[in-house]
Amino acid sequence: MDRNFYKKDVLDICPHILGKTLVRKCPDGTIFKEIITEVEAYRGEEDLGCHASKGKTERTKVMYENGGLIYVYLVYGMYWMLNIVTGNTTHPQAILIRGTKNISGPGKLGKALKLDQTFYGEDLDTSNRIWIEESGIKNIKYNQEPRVGIEYAKEWKDKPWRYTLTEYEI
Repeated sequence: MDRNFYKKDVLDICPHILGKTLVRKCPDGTIFKEIITEVEAYRGEEDLGCHASKGKTERTKVMYENGGLIYVYLVYGMYWMLNIVTGNTTHPQAILIRGTKNISGPGKLGKALKLDQTFYGEDLDTSNRIWIEESGIKNIKYNQEPRVGIEYAKEWKDKPWRYTLTEYEI
């Protein structure tokens, strides 16, 4: 995927990242390739579910960059969550990769990818250890549902910003 793909609004990108291949080249040379099947959108300081709702901080500063960078953060002291920054510097937003064809759940995915804090800010366009590529999948169908795990976000928790791949052709 080229850099321009990530410079659009997160809600425009989510349906189009489904069915793409997430690739991770591990230090031992192992190549991880999985089809992206579930993502969630987080969109701006106004979105109470988005980490940027508290403004620009040391943790969220990458979300204020142009799209195509990785935003990782640790939950429960053990799971690195993979997010892709989208849009431009004026509106912080990111896509949480929630699952792939064989791995369900963002925590399990982060563990399988062997993510850590060194991925923070990694450029998907130039990285030699993680990137997203075309898969050849077509005729994609997907569901949109409310996001999960953000009960604190008031009315923002009900936004249908979780996208799940339901059908496709190879």
